[in-house]
Amino acid sequence: MASISKGPIRLFQRFSSTTTTTTFTAKATPSKDHLHSPIPKEFFPKGYLLTGIHAGIKKPRPGQSNPPVDLALVLSTSPHPTAAAACFTLNAFRAAPVLVSRDVLDNSNGRARAVVVNSGCANAVTGKKGIEDAWSMVRAGDALLRAHGLPSSDGEQPITNETLVMSTGVIGVNLPIAAVVSAIHTQSDPSSPTYALASTPTAWDATARAFMTTDTFPKLRARTFQINGSTYRMAGMDKGAGMIHPRMVGSDSLPTSLHATLLGLILTDAPVSPRSLQSALSHAVDRSFNSISVDGDMSTNDTIIALANGAGVPNERSNRVEEIDEGTDRDAYRIFRDELTTFAIDLAKLVVRDGEGATKFVEVSVENAASYPDAHCIASTISTSALVKTALYGEDANWGRILSSTGSATLRTPLDPSSVSVSFVPSSPTDSAPTPLPVLINGEPAGVDEARASQILGQDEFRIVVDLGGQGVGGKEGAKYWTCDFSYEYVRINGDYRS
Repeated sequence: MASISKGPIRLFQRFSSTTTTTTFTAKATPSKDHLHSPIPKEFFPKGYLLTGIHAGIKKPRPGQSNPPVDLALVLSTSPHPTAAAACFTLNAFRAAPVLVSRDVLDNSNGRARAVVVNSGCANAVTGKKGIEDAWSMVRAGDALLRAHGLPSSDGEQPITNETLVMSTGVIGVNLPIAAVVSAIHTQSDPSSPTYALASTPTAWDATARAFMTTDTFPKLRARTFQINGSTYRMAGMDKGAGMIHPRMVGSDSLPTSLHATLLGLILTDAPVSPRSLQSALSHAVDRSFNSISVDGDMSTNDTIIALANGAGVPNERSNRVEEIDEGTDRDAYRIFRDELTTFAIDLAKLVVRDGEGATKFVEVSVENAASYPDAHCIASTISTSALVKTALYGEDANWGRILSSTGSATLRTPLDPSSVSVSFVPSSPTDSAPTPLPVLINGEPAGVDEARASQILGQDEFRIVVDLGGQGVGGKEGAKYWTCDFSYEYVRINGDYRS
């Protein structure tokens, strides 16, 4: 997505039979270049081969010399069993890859060794043909595993299907499945000139690029962490810029009846049991991807997948790998869960920073609530308010809109309006704590310093803090949400998304 120009945009307002013309200068979308930079190889987890290639789903743009990558392939090559977990959208029109990946996980008891992701076509609301196509991607991924001679993810007994699939793009359009399957098969022979699977930083970057639709940069992060004296690695990629307001749960939590997209993949070389990987991922997603919003629209395809392959276990212990499990080593599990949560938050923030047409990155923090669900509900209501988001774009400290959203949230414990306070908090370029600007204190207007308010809201990043004052019951719970503004560029992008 290119930044919009700063030239005047003409607006027309109709009053009776008279039409007047108003001109103004629209703000340019800030550069996102600093959000993508090279990552040293030692930060990437061991035991994975991956790549991003062109399958023919996306068409080259005018003047584009190389065809766009639109198919990501990931294989776990670890000699140890690979655990898999996922959180899926609760949208009633869940896409074919969501339904199929859920079935794969259910039938494999949380084991999988490959992930296939396509961009450019969501394979959503595509009927029986869409389901068949998603299974074709699964079978092609399984064939790729066999071509590389990789053992079963379970380590003991064969698993029928070991590939999870994700799709993103336009809804209601069928995949060119023959081209997709053919592209997957090109990676079966390492001696082939078209073979691209690798474990290099370049391969990781290409894989992240294959996730992209309206994204302006590949969202890729990696880090190391320690558990019980051993160093492990974690890397992840996600995509999303519009149709972002996820509500995802683990496959074991989905209701029996069916109740632009966010996709994410997190890979680690730590040994984690399937049940504990799912538990940790569900905890992390609730506090990260389920706590972001660009436009308030939940996608049909939202999916976060995690794989843990144990390839980072030190050599002297490699023959007796014991998976981290919350039932046998609660401390190790909590360390892993918290590392995963922090990492997922970093990935989720990248989606908001790349929000379609966004010029602001805003953290909404709700404090001193009676419960986490109440705090999370209020933060979500504020973050999805079109009136709040347009005020953010206009750099208008219209705190009345924040209060209106706060008061409209459906809560378990009633609010005490006389205890609620609201502040704007600037970002700080240093480690020093920034000074908040109170606009409401215990239900009473604080008298806004408009000059300082304009200074804070003029920043690319800042915080909105809503203190519920204990919610009448001495509550100390809190929740955070990350959101962005609504701009004219958002309307332009989504007005011609299919064209």
